[in-house]
Amino acid sequence: MKIALASDHAGYDLKTGVAEYLKTRGADFIDFGCGPGEKVDYVDYGARAAGAVVSGQCDRAILVCGTGLGMAIVANKFRGLRATPCSCVYAAEVSRAHNDSNCLTLGGRTQTLELASRIVRVWLETPFEGGRHARRVGKISDIESENFK
Repeated sequence: MKIALASDHAGYDLKTGVAEYLKTRGADFIDFGCGPGEKVDYVDYGARAAGAVVSGQCDRAILVCGTGLGMAIVANKFRGLRATPCSCVYAAEVSRAHNDSNCLTLGGRTQTLELASRIVRVWLETPFEGGRHARRVGKISDIESENFK
């Protein structure tokens, strides 16, 4: 699995910590920015990483801004992305098991690296349960087809 990783300036430090955590796991990822000391718009970097998932360059994305909310809004504008801002381990688990989340968003100003690392671990390790949840994810895809012309 290849992961697209991106942040704005508010999420840079947490993104850097998450990247180090991913390295310890041997995870394959591409860092789409931003770099240290840059003041940037989260929209631009979230869109780059989301585009990498949509194009098939990456399988999933982890996006970090101040709260994770802005990045989730951006990513959810891309057909096929199911971005979930997760502030706790339980949300990360359910986002994968029930929603087949392929984009995790985190808050650089609201989460510690310790918590974010636990969230990332659970989000990466939890499989999609399918079954009744697959029907619901299918309905989400139908809504996208209707509204993303």
